[in-house]
Amino acid sequence: MVTKNDIRIDKYLAEVTEYSRSQIEKMLEQHCITINDNFAKRSTKVKIDDVIKFVDEYHFSTEMIPEYIKLNIVYEDDHIMVIDKPSGLVVHPGSGNKSGTLANGLLYYTKELSNENGDIRPGIVHRIDKDTSGLLLIAKTNEAHQILVEEFKEKKVSREYVALLIGEFKNKNAIIDAPIGRDEQNRKRMTVTAKNSKNAITHLTVLKRYEGYTFVRLKLETGRTHQIRVHMKYIGYPIYNDPVYTKKACTEFGQFLHADKIHFLHPITKQEMNFTSPIPKEIEEFLNTLNELDK
Repeated sequence: MVTKNDIRIDKYLAEVTEYSRSQIEKMLEQHCITINDNFAKRSTKVKIDDVIKFVDEYHFSTEMIPEYIKLNIVYEDDHIMVIDKPSGLVVHPGSGNKSGTLANGLLYYTKELSNENGDIRPGIVHRIDKDTSGLLLIAKTNEAHQILVEEFKEKKVSREYVALLIGEFKNKNAIIDAPIGRDEQNRKRMTVTAKNSKNAITHLTVLKRYEGYTFVRLKLETGRTHQIRVHMKYIGYPIYNDPVYTKKACTEFGQFLHADKIHFLHPITKQEMNFTSPIPKEIEEFLNTLNELDK
């Protein structure tokens, strides 16, 4: 909470945090600082009781190196791309991930990418976690990027996931409406909390039940960090193989969560766009070892 009035945000943060003025300026350039939930600029002046937050990840070097990374391109035209991201691939550089990301691979593949999200997030409109696989929408022009951001805000982009939950979920459908914020005990995790949180809504439909597991479809009404993983843990059915939100031993593949469907209007042509992605073989092979119920 801000304790001074009418002072530039970069100067204020240099006084009250451990970061240098130059580091703060770079974070502001990279859209890594918000004030009252809006991205801040160097010229922004803070007022008493303003709420300043640091975005999850930041990266002080703005130099992005193109790297060859095999991309599974589902669709591409002059304005957008749809990528099927494998589990294990980080979307863009951040703390602890300076290279080897999808963003590095995109720069190697093409220079025609939007820069609306700064130099280290070329073309990135939205993201999914490192160990979540599936469909991502990429903007090649700033015009397309700006329109898609508004479409996301207005909930006109539909994203669906499939996941394997630990436990046998009894109901056919459920709506999880629970606010999500930073876990004060572990800053790398999110949690359901009323403190410093944002509303989050997830729709759940059971696809198949197995002995000890449930395979579900999940549709996001909001897009909070780790939303599905946090909500599934909250209702008592965490995602299988999730190294962060379960206490069980996990393989390197990570959580069995896959973004398999995306639907949106093309930002330029206004054509309806629908894409699907098959579940990864690691998930399919594990499902084949389970005993199905309700046959």
